[in-house]
Amino acid sequence: MRNLIHSATVVSGGQSIKHAWIEFDADGIIARGTDDTWRARAAEHPEATVIDGTGRVITPGLIDLHCHGGAAVAFEQGPEAIRTALALHRSHGTTRAVVSFVSGGIDDLVERLGGVADLVETDPGVLGSHLEGPFLDPGHRGAHDPEALRTPDMRTVDRLIEAGQGTLRQITIAPELDGAAEAIRELTAAGVIVAVGHTDADYAAARAAFDAGATLLTHAFNAMHPIHHRAPGPVLAAVDSPGVTLEVINDGVHVHESVVRLAFTEAPGRIALVTDAMAATGAADGLYSLGSLEVMVTDGTARLVEGGAIAGSTLTLDAALHRAVHVVGIALPEAVRALTETPARVLGRERDLGSLEPGYPADVLLWSDDLTLQRVWAGGTEYPAAGA
Repeated sequence: MRNLIHSATVVSGGQSIKHAWIEFDADGIIARGTDDTWRARAAEHPEATVIDGTGRVITPGLIDLHCHGGAAVAFEQGPEAIRTALALHRSHGTTRAVVSFVSGGIDDLVERLGGVADLVETDPGVLGSHLEGPFLDPGHRGAHDPEALRTPDMRTVDRLIEAGQGTLRQITIAPELDGAAEAIRELTAAGVIVAVGHTDADYAAARAAFDAGATLLTHAFNAMHPIHHRAPGPVLAAVDSPGVTLEVINDGVHVHESVVRLAFTEAPGRIALVTDAMAATGAADGLYSLGSLEVMVTDGTARLVEGGAIAGSTLTLDAALHRAVHVVGIALPEAVRALTETPARVLGRERDLGSLEPGYPADVLLWSDDLTLQRVWAGGTEYPAAGA
């Protein structure tokens, strides 16, 4: 179905354009314009559904690089659980997502990678897999089972690459581990994005990993050394590496708003807001599992039953955007960029995702002026919106 939304503010490409219109169908974005030029398009295509966007905002669909579940299910539960959780996130504006798995046994990870590879072929909303482990530092494991952690070896690395069938998009590694340098070279040569995270690395070790080909920092500030005036740590190593993007979980629990603001200031255009959402997202408080570990969710905050470490989030990307603009104080175009163009660029998909340019897929969101999500189109098909 052809849709034409007019008289709205279109936010895309780092710009905010008032009195704008956009036309799209299942094949993608057809055209854009401003002012009353939409009337000629409507007259030319009387079959189109015309939507008055006065006082509202249009953005591209949001892209999540780091998500573990939602709607009371974890991605580890299999393809149907992945579909269920992603439907919940889609209702909150996430039209494309990378499926993240916590550390586990290699045989289990191989099976999960194969399942996602099959999903990628049938569901364009699934962008591939992210292995958050098992090559992590035990001292910064967060909510990962210590029994599942290991140092990388080439046989295991090659097995994981093969299991992904070209859909293993990223893997989080602690670069100080024995074998990590060789693993980074092997993974990047295979087209896998290497992220530094859950690490004991200092500034020099993290910088060396970025120089070797790592291009992402997994949930910056969390599960790593903080910034110290004599020991700047992985965060400033990422800031000082121009090709590196920093994930940030903007839920008010993982990172204070002043620190989120600092990240946007120090690495403009290189912040990707992510959810790190676990099963309780969009569901009730209570007892859940993250991998093999028990998690208690209280007032929307997830922590391990044993030890109390933060265990993912219950964040959705529409809430991350709202918070970025209304709490942190990030300008709307820059906040939208952190949820659209930047993650698309991380994945090497900036030429076909994350924008509202003609020819791009019709991943389109319509928001109220206070950034309450009202309507969601993914690939030109409309789906329920949580804020409607």
